[in-house]
Amino acid sequence: MTDARPKLVLASASPRRLGLLQQVGIDPDHLHPTDVDETPLKAELPRQLALRLAKDKAEAALAWSKREPEWAGAWILAADTVVAVGRRILPKAETVDDAESCLRLLSGRSHRVWTGIGLVTPAGAIKVRLVETRLRFKRLSSAEIAAYVASDEWRGKAGGYAIQGIAGGFVVKLVGSYPAVVGLPLAETLGMLEGSGYPVRAGWSAPLVPVA
Repeated sequence: MTDARPKLVLASASPRRLGLLQQVGIDPDHLHPTDVDETPLKAELPRQLALRLAKDKAEAALAWSKREPEWAGAWILAADTVVAVGRRILPKAETVDDAESCLRLLSGRSHRVWTGIGLVTPAGAIKVRLVETRLRFKRLSSAEIAAYVASDEWRGKAGGYAIQGIAGGFVVKLVGSYPAVVGLPLAETLGMLEGSGYPVRAGWSAPLVPVA
């Protein structure tokens, strides 16, 4: 018998995005991280960058799926998160200097997290959506910054922090989507999937099977 269950590919290596999808009963059939240049274009705004990268990742995964018969016609979900203070785009911190610079900038200030979602439908159409979340950090002492940097939790994270970890204790105000700051806005993602015909509630009453 042919398995008619629709297939979903998550175009990301992020365990946080995978965990968020599994939280709402959706277990991707395959993980396919994409390799796209995330360097901002000249004068590119944070919101434009988040949308462009989400679309670029979706397009890269679509091109891959066309070469793989098993995944041709699958739904493909991609996302990208950008942290910004005004027009200034913060890096995905890779060094101690990156992390310290980000935390000093964010200390006692408001900032925005822009999360772009890219969805490829089985027909090959690409849909994109942008979600904005506004946050404010408390004023961080030098000791707090040093201790957080020592935790290594910031490594590879946009803006130099992970809200789902220790840095959750820095947030004094959040307006928008908490899951979007973690990596994937769930309500908006489910809405896009359901709007394109994906059965988002199919797994709510069945046990999830981990991705191989």
